[in-house]
Amino acid sequence: MDKLSFSLPAFEPGWVWLTGAGPGDPGLLTLYALHGLRSADVVVYDALVDKSILELAQSGCLLEYAGKRGGKPSPKQADISQRLIQYAREGKRVLRLKGGDPFVFGRGGEEALALVEAGISFRLVPGISAGIGGLAYAGIPVTHRETNSAVTFVTGHNQGGVMPNDLDWGAIARGSPVIVIYMAIKHLAQISAALIAEGRNPEEPVGVVSKASTADQQVLVTSLQSCAADVVEQGIEPPSLVVVGEVVRLRAGLDWLGALSGRVLTSDPLQRRQDRATG
Repeated sequence: MDKLSFSLPAFEPGWVWLTGAGPGDPGLLTLYALHGLRSADVVVYDALVDKSILELAQSGCLLEYAGKRGGKPSPKQADISQRLIQYAREGKRVLRLKGGDPFVFGRGGEEALALVEAGISFRLVPGISAGIGGLAYAGIPVTHRETNSAVTFVTGHNQGGVMPNDLDWGAIARGSPVIVIYMAIKHLAQISAALIAEGRNPEEPVGVVSKASTADQQVLVTSLQSCAADVVEQGIEPPSLVVVGEVVRLRAGLDWLGALSGRVLTSDPLQRRQDRATG
């Protein structure tokens, strides 16, 4: 931080920085996010921000929890926005810290618009979305030249906590070779059944990544027809990401964390060389 070739922006009193904390590992914070943590008077953080990240805040900083978790008592969004406005009007430097990226199923847009309405100055600090960075930690890329040139990101539950009924699951099933589903565990049986009903192969590989990029990360590789039952059997808990598609097979060659523990990786996880030899 002391040898940067550029200047970090001043975190002015009365400002709110809407900031992404990344998927969990504090090493995946952006420089702006770390600077914000070291400068803030107040950090208002959500349920997906790892404790090790909060420990980077400057001494004396007020840490205020404002987590929203499906199916559990949570502060209302309007109340969170009002707290940000109140602290800013008191002249505090306010860091609103969200897991992943604030604008990827993070309601960052709602909070930013509330600040605009209240006349509060703010900065947007993007973060690494868990749907990309978290899967990468598990050795699963969201795109790969030999498997897909498109990917779809969806949420597994809507504002009311139920499976989204405003999504065209048929179009998603037919049109997207890779589907990344946030917050899918609760409705995974319904979602997988819907995708199969719309034509997806029941044997298509599925990866489930829990607590991505943290010390408690768990990864389950299964199939579309078995994923819901396997999640229950393996005790996989939220927060979890679900990815559907051939890219999941690449984990056999890209599980870099597993390799550190002795796993032998394969250079041809898609078995394309074997297919060409026998074709």
